[in-house]
Amino acid sequence: MILFNKKKKRLWPYFILVFFLLLIAAGFWTYRWLINLDPIEIWNNQTVRNYIDKNIVGEEKKLVDLLPDLLGLNEPKNYLLLFLNNTELRPGGGFIGSYAVVNVNKGAVEILKVEGTEILDRNTPADWQPAAPSVLTDHLGVDKWYFRDSNWSPDFMESSKKGLEFYQGERGLSADKIDLVAGVTPTVLEKIMEIIGPVTIDGITFTAEDVTEKLEYEVEYGFVDKDLSPKERKQIMEPFAKMVSAKIKQTMLTNLNQYVDLASDLIEEKQIMFYSPQADLQKKLSELNLTGEVSPAVGDYLMWVDANLAALKTDLAIDRTLSYSFFKNEEGKLVARASMNYQHQGKFDWRTTRYRTYARVFVPEGSELISVEGAVKNDQSKLPGTVDMGTDLDRQWFGAFIAIEPGETGVLTFTYLLPESISKQIEDGLYTLFVQKQLGAVDHALTLHLNFDKTIRSASMAEEPDEWGNGSYVLKTDLRVDRSFSINLSS
Repeated sequence: MILFNKKKKRLWPYFILVFFLLLIAAGFWTYRWLINLDPIEIWNNQTVRNYIDKNIVGEEKKLVDLLPDLLGLNEPKNYLLLFLNNTELRPGGGFIGSYAVVNVNKGAVEILKVEGTEILDRNTPADWQPAAPSVLTDHLGVDKWYFRDSNWSPDFMESSKKGLEFYQGERGLSADKIDLVAGVTPTVLEKIMEIIGPVTIDGITFTAEDVTEKLEYEVEYGFVDKDLSPKERKQIMEPFAKMVSAKIKQTMLTNLNQYVDLASDLIEEKQIMFYSPQADLQKKLSELNLTGEVSPAVGDYLMWVDANLAALKTDLAIDRTLSYSFFKNEEGKLVARASMNYQHQGKFDWRTTRYRTYARVFVPEGSELISVEGAVKNDQSKLPGTVDMGTDLDRQWFGAFIAIEPGETGVLTFTYLLPESISKQIEDGLYTLFVQKQLGAVDHALTLHLNFDKTIRSASMAEEPDEWGNGSYVLKTDLRVDRSFSINLSS
C-alpha cells in the first residue's frame, strides 16, 4: 500500500519535524549539531500535538505509532546512516561514500562515529575475504567485496542486509547492535535548500543548484588550496550543517506544508529509504512504503538498474530515456525491447569523465533473451560485450556494460520474449505494466510503444487524445516515481 499521496501527505507533520529532519542533517556528513536537537521538545510542542490530534486518524496513525521506536522512547536505538551519492549511481541508490552510527535514546541523539567508507574498508580484517561480483572485479579491479560496494541489489532491504553483513565482517562500530539502516541521497539536501535559500560559509555561497558540486569540490580538492590536511578536508561541513540546521529550525513551522510535501516527494522518489533487521519494525516501515523494496507485480514488469563503475560523478551529466515496446512475432509470441538512451552532456573534468555503467534490466520471470545491442567489452574496446543473465527478486534479469564518451549518445537495448502469462493477460482483455524506478535515480524520461492486436478501450495512464481508437498504446512520461499502467482491450 502506498500511503504517501497528495491527499494524505499533510497528515504526518510530526514525522517531518523529527525523524526526517534528523536524516537530512545526517546527510551533510557531519552532525555534531544534532546533539542540540531535542525531539522530545518538538514532540511536546502544543502546536504539533494539536495538529496530530486533529488530523491524524485511521491508517495514517501508523506513522505516529512508529515514532516511539524511531526516537528510542521505549529503548535505545542504533542507526547506521548511509550517504548514497546518486551522482555516482549504484543499484542500491548511490555510491556509499560515507556513513555514520547514531544512537537515539529517549529522543537524545549521540553521534558514535562518522567517517568515509574508505577508512572502514582500508582496515578490513585479513580474515574477511568475500568475493565480489565478477563485474566489480573486472571493471574496478577490486580484490574482494567491500562495504562501500555492498549495495549491489536494487532492493534497499536486500542491499541493507548485505551492507550489514559486510559492516559486521569489517568490524564496524556497534555492528551487532544496529536497529535501523537509513539511506539518504544529495537530492535531499538540494531540495531542502530550495526552501531555506542560500547558505554562506567561509566566503563560499551555496545554493540549491550548486550545493552538491561545491561541497564535493571542497572536500576533495578545495581543502588543498586552504593548506588543510586530508584529515581536515571535511571541516567545512560542520559550520555548513549548523547553518542549514538553524535555517531549517527557523522555517519548519512557518513552512510546514512545504516540508511535508517535500518529505512525501523524496520518499516516493526513493531519495530516502529505511530498513530494519527487526521484523516487526521492518513490517511497519514496509506497510508505509518507506523501504525501497522491489514491489510484487502480477503482470508485465520493467526496472532498469545502472551501476556507475569508476566514472566519477558523471551521472549528473547523463540524460536518460528508457523506452519499452513489444509486438507479436510470426509465431504469435510477444517480443519486447527495453532500451536506454544515454545522452552525455558533460566533459572531461574533475567531476565527470566517460560514462561507464553496468546496466541490468529486470523483467518478468520466464522471459527469454533474444539479443543485445550496444554492449561493449570495456571502455577501451569496441568489441561486443558479453551478456549476463540470472534470476533475482522473483525476476529475470539481463546485464551488460556500456561506455559513453562526453558529448556523445549511447544506446543499450535488450530484446527478449515475454512469458506466456503476459500474452494470456492480453487475450483476457486486461494488460498491466509496472515500471519501477531505480533507487536514488533522478527523474528521467520513459517512452512506451505497445502494439496489441486488439483495440484499446481505455487506459490508465491515458494516452494523448490523438492516439485513441487503435491497437497501439503510445505514451511519453517520466520515471520520477514508479509508474503503473492498466489497459483495457476489446474482446
